[in-house]
Amino acid sequence: MVGSIIAIMALGFITGGLARLAVPGPDPMPVWLTMAIGLAGSWGGGAIAAAFWGWDATAAISFVGFIVSILLVVAYRRFIQKRPVTGPEAFKFPERGIGIERYRERRQKMQDLIREQQQQRPHGETITEQLRKLAELHADGVLTDEEFETKKQELLARM
Repeated sequence: MVGSIIAIMALGFITGGLARLAVPGPDPMPVWLTMAIGLAGSWGGGAIAAAFWGWDATAAISFVGFIVSILLVVAYRRFIQKRPVTGPEAFKFPERGIGIERYRERRQKMQDLIREQQQQRPHGETITEQLRKLAELHADGVLTDEEFETKKQELLARM
């Protein structure tokens, strides 16, 4: 029973993911929404196909279910995201929709992390490498004891 539910959810996710790929442009939506679109399209389309050709027409049921899943992605884009399905505007990142705000938050955190790492690693050097160069400059007499200690403390504070 549990295995059947997991298999149905996995197939819903696969169908929803393929439907999203069939519509051009980015569609950042949560996994649960992708799965829901795949399941709703498969069940709705399957019921429509079964009404016309009967439950034995498995190829027709699968095909119509996939088409309905694509139509659900198109409807989501048009009515929830309020953006076109074709043309150059279709390839722009959506301004609204389910999961957009969370995506922006995650993207901002990633940009902050990258910025922080770049500050810690100017010119691709680690703090250890910078300390080593600083010690060399001090040993060569380029830096005074006072300058060396000040710079060393600045680097150690970044760790």
